[in-house]
Amino acid sequence: MENKNLIVAFKTVFKNEPKVTFFSPGRINLIGEHTDYNGGHVFPCAISLGTYGAARIRDDHQIRMYSENFSKLGVIETDLEHLEFAKQDKWTNYPKGVITQLIKAGYAINKGMDLYFNGDLPDGAGLSSSASIELLTGAMVAALFNLKIPMLDLVKFGQKTENDYIGVNSGIMDQFAVGMGKKDQAILLDTNTLEYSYARLNLDQNVIVIMNTNKKRELADSKYNERRQECDNALADLQQKLSISSLGDLTISEFDQAAYLIKNKVERQRARHAVFENQRTLEAKQALDNGDLMQFGHLMNASHISLEDDYQVTGKELDTLVHTAWQQKGVLGARMTGAGFGGCAIALVAEDSVTDFKKNVARVYQEKVGYVPSFYVAKIADGTSEFK
Repeated sequence: MENKNLIVAFKTVFKNEPKVTFFSPGRINLIGEHTDYNGGHVFPCAISLGTYGAARIRDDHQIRMYSENFSKLGVIETDLEHLEFAKQDKWTNYPKGVITQLIKAGYAINKGMDLYFNGDLPDGAGLSSSASIELLTGAMVAALFNLKIPMLDLVKFGQKTENDYIGVNSGIMDQFAVGMGKKDQAILLDTNTLEYSYARLNLDQNVIVIMNTNKKRELADSKYNERRQECDNALADLQQKLSISSLGDLTISEFDQAAYLIKNKVERQRARHAVFENQRTLEAKQALDNGDLMQFGHLMNASHISLEDDYQVTGKELDTLVHTAWQQKGVLGARMTGAGFGGCAIALVAEDSVTDFKKNVARVYQEKVGYVPSFYVAKIADGTSEFK
């Protein structure tokens, strides 16, 4: 979308010029799934699909919000005095939640605003459209009111919106990747300390293909919070003998020696995934730094198996995509990405094999699942920023 088109679209809805325009990316996670709320490492990057936004301040306390993606809902209105969560307000709970967090933190937001959103992320695909909207809202509001809010704080406000306002007990990875992304680079993030470093994504003659199951999922309604509780229970069992603050504190051998402390078999499986996946993520960063894409691909495959067997968050659709991808020529590795329960998988594919890859995977998927998947070749993008 071009900036002039964004301005025209805003004027069409709100009959006025926007004061600011921004773009906020979606994200994929290369490896390190369900480790972010377990104090482990993640390895995400921002992508060129995302959400465009435009905004202006009003003279009253009215907040008017419109999304091109939900155009049938029209303009949804509220005001600064009525920002509480309401299920019937649907997608606007995300911007309302962010504004609520900013006001709670003491930022002077004393006027209403008109907010326009238009995203090209497929809805419910697990590419983090909610974090994209959260960071976009935070950045636009900060610019409108001339608030000097560091991006890392906006990232934390996004997570607080998710946890305290929406009610999804998620970690910080999505917001961090969206806010702090850099073009052609992935971020190795220690979710325990928020220490991070960038790794150049030198994929040689390969590309990252995003495979969308086209099965929608709602995080808040899924078993996401249940998985988190199972990990918390396992951690509590381990803490009876070990002085650790998270599952991410454990090496594989330390976990193997202490796994007997976890009474429940299912909780033991969940914890095993969290510990092993954390170590795989560190190895994956090393492999990428060494230019060893073959090893990187092997780790992607191992990650999916762990998510399928120990964490049980994949399901027929994701497994069909990934298992079929593994059999294709030119594929170095494939795995689900995001929370699971539908959504997307990614594959590292030789550039000259992409056409056949898409055709073959789509054919098998349609035979087994009954409808077609969608494919996108991921371009790795910058984080949330002013749109020029």
